[in-house]
Amino acid sequence: MQAVSHYLPEQSDEADERYVFAYTITITNTGEESAQLISRHWIITDANSRVQEVRGMGVVGEQPTLQPGESFQYSSGSAIATPVGTMSGSYQMQGADGTRFEAAIPAFVLSVPRVLH
Repeated sequence: MQAVSHYLPEQSDEADERYVFAYTITITNTGEESAQLISRHWIITDANSRVQEVRGMGVVGEQPTLQPGESFQYSSGSAIATPVGTMSGSYQMQGADGTRFEAAIPAFVLSVPRVLH
């Protein structure tokens, strides 16, 4: 899993403590069988330790099935109340044999440019 995020100043309102970020995720099936992404669970934490949890079916309205070695990329967004935060979580996956498992999403940073050095 690879994540890239960037700040969206045109959608943010810093005076109202609303910082909006876009992120692009690339998911790759590194296993030996096909797997379908069923749902997601995000944990979004701002610099004040306020946590938002987001759960839902699929990603961007899709539940892609990935063959071994295949990747799926999508973009979405999130808003937090501070200039810096993190996102992490998991995807709930289902293998070709019906077995369900979780694929961890390592934490990645949401940051307004020039806030972190």
